[in-house]
Amino acid sequence: MKALVTGATGFIGSHLTEALIQKGVQVRCLLRRTSDLKWLEGLPIELIYGDCNNKNILDKAVSNVDWVFHLAGVTKAIKRETFFEVNGLGTLNLIHACLDKNPCLRKFVYISSQAAAGPSIFDRPKSELDPCEPVSIYGRSKRVGEKMVLAHAQELPVVVLRPSAVYGPRDKDLFAVFSLLSRKINACPLAPGQRLSLCHVQDIVQGIILAVEAQTKSGDIFFLSDGKDYRMGNIGSIIAQAMSIKAYRILVPKSVMFGIAFFSEYLSRLKGKPCRINRDKVNELLQLNWVCDISKANTLLGFQPKVSLSHGAQQTYEWYKQEQWL
Repeated sequence: MKALVTGATGFIGSHLTEALIQKGVQVRCLLRRTSDLKWLEGLPIELIYGDCNNKNILDKAVSNVDWVFHLAGVTKAIKRETFFEVNGLGTLNLIHACLDKNPCLRKFVYISSQAAAGPSIFDRPKSELDPCEPVSIYGRSKRVGEKMVLAHAQELPVVVLRPSAVYGPRDKDLFAVFSLLSRKINACPLAPGQRLSLCHVQDIVQGIILAVEAQTKSGDIFFLSDGKDYRMGNIGSIIAQAMSIKAYRILVPKSVMFGIAFFSEYLSRLKGKPCRINRDKVNELLQLNWVCDISKANTLLGFQPKVSLSHGAQQTYEWYKQEQWL
């Protein structure tokens, strides 16, 4: 088997690339010239340099592969148009390349996000049958990417995966939580009852591989998480315990979070670089229910998460220390 992985230098993409190689799959990676190859060094992979806006490169990238895993995308950008150019149009370009150069492709897996579906407005987990109501620019752009993929479900065997918040070695987003906890600070948004789903990257990768191995219907959508329902305030406590740290819980009012985001946006404009936190992201973070239902993935993919938050947090913390991130 031969697979194309876009976004292979990223957090999830690099772990997926390693897992595919361990299964004996030949891996081809599409990446930018400026990409950091640190997590791919020494791996027996084929590299193709370019992006999803270059037709000639895409034609070459998708030729003679059995599977396409599309993880490349933008999670942070200065201009909102960039989200849609990459996450929307870039996905469509890749689909068109598959139709033109590899119409017998065995499966196209699009790694979307829970953000594309949006939070649940009811006091229950979000399911694949619920309407999509993304609340952020990123979420809306990933939903556009989903629509681009699903529009061609009659022409290509496609699957859409929506991971919840993902953590683990190499992650830079939830690293901020570990960093604050290492300073004995358990910062919690002032949103009583806020709930969310999480999943360790190891389980997410297994879910991705199951999506190409299982007999699925073209156009199927699956949520992926560890199947648990976490309260925001408890997450920090679980991670702190895994780190053997006693942290002090600090409630952060919405006004403070938006103030930090506004200042971060100001610095972003000065430096010409995307910021990790902005007002759009804060609005997304403050939604009360980010819990998803994974029963469909359990039933049709055989997806059974194995890594508990306490174990995954301890493993991730040890990795951060080993890499001197903490």
